[in-house]
Amino acid sequence: MTRFLLLFISFIFFSLAQAQTQKGTITGTIVDEKNTGRDGSTVSLLNSKDSSILKMVAADKSGKYIFENISHGSYLVSATGIGSKKGYSSNFEMNEKATNVELKAILLTEQAKTIAGVTVAAKRPLIEQKIDRTVVNVDAAITNAGSTALEVLEKSPGITVDKDGNISLKGKQGVMVLVDGRPTQLGASDLANMLRSMHASQLDQIEIMTNPPSKYDAAGNAGIINIKTKKNRQLGYNGTLTLGYGQGKYPKFNEGLNFNYSNGKINLFTNLSHNYRKNFNTLTIQRNFLDKNTKEIKSHFDQTANMINESQSFNGKVGLDYLASKKTTVGVVLSGFENPRAFTNRNSTFITSGINENQTRAFAEYEQLWKNFSTNLNFRQLLDTTGKELTADADYIMYDSRNDQTLSNFYFDASGNATEKSDTLLGALPQNIKIYSGKIDYTHPLKKGARFEAGIKSSIVKTDNNAKYDSVNYGIIVPDYNRSNHFIYEENINAAYINLSGPLSKKWNGQLGLRLENTHAKGDQVTTGEKFDRPYTQLFPTAFLQYLHNEKNQFVVNYGRRLRRPNYQSLNPFIEFIDRYTYQQGNPQLRPQFSHNLELRHTYKNFLTTTLNYTNTTDIIQQVIEQNEERNETFVKQANIAKQRQYGISINTSNPITKWWTNNMFVNVFHNEFSGIVNGTFVRVDATTLTLNGSQQFKLSKTFTGELSGFYRTAAVEGVIKAKSMGQVSAGFSKQIMKNNGTLRLNFRDLFYTQKFSGVSKYSNIDAAFQEKSDSRVVNLGFTYRFTKGKMNGAPKKKNGGSASDEQNRVGGSGN
Repeated sequence: MTRFLLLFISFIFFSLAQAQTQKGTITGTIVDEKNTGRDGSTVSLLNSKDSSILKMVAADKSGKYIFENISHGSYLVSATGIGSKKGYSSNFEMNEKATNVELKAILLTEQAKTIAGVTVAAKRPLIEQKIDRTVVNVDAAITNAGSTALEVLEKSPGITVDKDGNISLKGKQGVMVLVDGRPTQLGASDLANMLRSMHASQLDQIEIMTNPPSKYDAAGNAGIINIKTKKNRQLGYNGTLTLGYGQGKYPKFNEGLNFNYSNGKINLFTNLSHNYRKNFNTLTIQRNFLDKNTKEIKSHFDQTANMINESQSFNGKVGLDYLASKKTTVGVVLSGFENPRAFTNRNSTFITSGINENQTRAFAEYEQLWKNFSTNLNFRQLLDTTGKELTADADYIMYDSRNDQTLSNFYFDASGNATEKSDTLLGALPQNIKIYSGKIDYTHPLKKGARFEAGIKSSIVKTDNNAKYDSVNYGIIVPDYNRSNHFIYEENINAAYINLSGPLSKKWNGQLGLRLENTHAKGDQVTTGEKFDRPYTQLFPTAFLQYLHNEKNQFVVNYGRRLRRPNYQSLNPFIEFIDRYTYQQGNPQLRPQFSHNLELRHTYKNFLTTTLNYTNTTDIIQQVIEQNEERNETFVKQANIAKQRQYGISINTSNPITKWWTNNMFVNVFHNEFSGIVNGTFVRVDATTLTLNGSQQFKLSKTFTGELSGFYRTAAVEGVIKAKSMGQVSAGFSKQIMKNNGTLRLNFRDLFYTQKFSGVSKYSNIDAAFQEKSDSRVVNLGFTYRFTKGKMNGAPKKKNGGSASDEQNRVGGSGN
C-alpha cells in the first residue's frame, strides 16, 4: 500500500506539472452588474449552428466555470441565473491552433420586477457524480416537494436511516453530518427531529463524500454528508412556515419558521422550530450465564423492558451577513437549543438457576435536560478578480446537560412473594462541554482550471462530568462512593492541509490532498486519581483520479485515510443502570480508530453508477457485552475491540421510466469481518449483507404526486452482534395548493410494521439474544406555506461552514 501511494502521488504531481501543456478546455467567469462572480449560475455550451445544448455545468462560488474534453468545432456559451436575464458569449472556434480558450466574462443583468416565486432556468439532473463526491439535486425530484430533509436523505444513494435516526453510509456507521458545512450539534434522535423539521423547499443539494477532500476534518470513518440549503438572493423578504402531525401509538408534532430578509447590503436570516415526540420501545433479552471452564449454563435470564420516551426540542438560529465592500463579507450566527426529556423503564427479569426461580422487577425514571449555545463569526475576502479567496471562522460552543435517575428494584420468588427488601439507587449525572475553534482557508486558482487550496485549524475541548450516586436504605439516603465518579477531559487538535486539483489532459482529472492533525488528549479521574496524557500526530492523504472515456462512460479511483475519535460521553467512565443486573459504562481508555478507504467507480450516461470499495479499519470502536458471572451482571461498553475489513459493490440507478414514473434504486452488497480480542478471548465475526433502498415516484397530475419507497437489509454484523434481516415500506402523497405556495403532504411510514430489530451475540462466555420494536408505524400529515415579497438580486453571500465540525459531532446529544 505504501509503494502504491508513493507511485500514485508521484504520478499525480507529474501529471499536474504537465497539465499546463494539455489542451481541450473552455474557461470563463460569470459576473453580475457589480463585477462580482455569480455563484451557482447555470452555464451551457452551445453549438453555434443551431444553438443546441452540448454540455451544462454550474459556476463555482467565484463565478468561474470550465468545460473539458471539447472537440474541434464552432461554439458559444450561455449563462442563466435566478432573477437575471440570460447572457451570451460571442461565437468562437476550437481547432489545432486554439484548443485552450479563455472567454471574456459574461454579464448577467438583473430582471427588475417583483416576483411571487422562484423559477429555475435550467433543470439539473437528480444525481451528479463528481470526482470526490456524489451530489443529489433536491429540486430535481418531483416528490421532494413537501418532503422533510430526513425523507430526502432516506431516498439518497447509499444512505440508510434506522428507527433511532442513526445514519449509515454504504453499510458503515461513523458518518459526519453537516448542514452548510457546519456540524448538526445533535445526537442521533435529536438530529432526526431537526431534519424532520427541515423541509425540502429549504434544500439545494446533498453532498455524499465517502472519501472527503483534505479540506474537511479527517473524522468520519464512513465519510461526510453535507446538506446544503438554498442561498437567498432576493431583495425583500421570504420564508417558509411548516406544521406537521404524526400518529403512531403515541402522537408527534412539529412547527417551524424560516425567514430571510435582504436589502443588498445586509442579509438577515432566522430559523425557529419546535418538536414534540412520544415513543415506546419494547426490548426483550434472553441471556445464559455460562461456566467459564465447562461452558455449561449456570443461570438463565429472561428480561422484558417496556420503555416510554417523551421529548421536546426547541431550536433557534439567527444570523447576519454584512457586505462591507464588493470583496469583503463578514457575518455572525447565534444558535441554540433546549431538549427536555422524560424517560421511564418498567423492567421484569425472570431468573432460573438450577431448580430455583425468582423474579426481579425494576422501575427506572430519568429526567433529562440538554442545552446548547453556539456562536460563529465568519469572514470572507476576495483578493482579486481571478478568484483568490481568504475565509476565516471562529466558533464558541457550549453544551450543558442534566440527567437525574431513580432506579428501584423489587425481589420476588416464583410465586410472587417478596424475598428481600427492595433497594433504590439515585443518580445525578451532569455534563458540561465547551468547545473553542478557529480556522483559516485560502483558495488560489491556477491556469487551465487547476486550483490550489490550503488551510489551518485549531480547537480546544473541555468536558466536566461529575456523576454522583446515592443509595436509599430504609428511607435514609447514603452516598454510594463505589459508583460515583468525577471525570475531566481536555483535548487540543491542531491541523493543516493542502489540496491540489485540476485537469491532467483532455480525458484525465486529478486531485491530491494531505492533512496533518496533531492531537493532545488528557483525562483526569478526580475520584480515583487516575490520569492519562496521550499526544499523537497523524497524516491523512487523499487522492482522486478521474478518466473521461467518452460522453457515456467515466471512471474514478480514490483513496483516503480517515479516523473516528470516541464521543466525549464514551470516554466518561460513569455507569448508567437499566436494572440491578444490567448497565452501561464509559471507557476512558478508548483510542481513535483508523481506516484506509479505496474505491473504484464507473458512471454510465449519468444515470447508472457502479462502485467497488474496500475498507480496512484498525482499533475499531464498537459496543461489547461483558459479564460478571459471580454477580449475574451484564454490562455494555465501548471498546477498541478488533480490526475490521469490508469489501463490497454498489449499483445506483436513477432514470425516468415514463413521463409520469421515475425510478431511483440503490443496491449494495458488502462483506464485513471483525476479528480481535474481546474480554480476553479471540473473536471472529463476519457476514455478507445485501441492502436495498429506493423510491418510485409518480406524477399523477401537475399538482398531485405519489411515492412508494422503502429499504431492506439482510442479516448483518454490528460489532459482536449478528443482526437479523429487517426492512420497511412507506407510501405518501403530495398536493400543491394555494397557487403552489402551499403543500399538503400525507404519508404512511412502515406500513407493514416490519422495522423491528433482532439479533444474537455468542462468543467466549457470552450467550445472548435480543429483540426490539418501537413506535415506527406512523401516519403523518404535514403542511408547508411559502411566502415572499421582493425581487431577485445578488445579496451578500452567506458563509458556509463553521470551524468545529468534528468536535460537535462527537457530542453524544441527549442520548435519546
